[in-house]
Amino acid sequence: QVQFEESGGGLVQPGGSTTLSCTASVGGFSIYTVEWYRQSPGKERELVGTITHGHNGQASVADSVKARFTISRDNPKRTMYLHMTNLIPEDTAVYYCKMVYGPYDYWGQGLQVTVSS
Repeated sequence: QVQFEESGGGLVQPGGSTTLSCTASVGGFSIYTVEWYRQSPGKERELVGTITHGHNGQASVADSVKARFTISRDNPKRTMYLHMTNLIPEDTAVYYCKMVYGPYDYWGQGLQVTVSS
């Protein structure tokens, strides 16, 4: 079973920035595709961004956050990041990291991000 050490998030003012990180307790981190999701109250969980496996994984983010959010990974540190800028109240959600390899997927416990003045 994969465990994650998660950090970041909390209360952020509108227009502010924060970075979420998720470190996995698993070897071979580079073989996994890593993803970030978010879920707001009353809404379905949605995909925020993805980086494919390997040392030069391809990154993509949802249109709704493009130009404000970036996703990155550090394979030697077994860590994935979600960098969020110019935050708006609609970004308030629980953010989840996820690792995927074939039929196997592992989810983090979630990090609350609240955008409010």
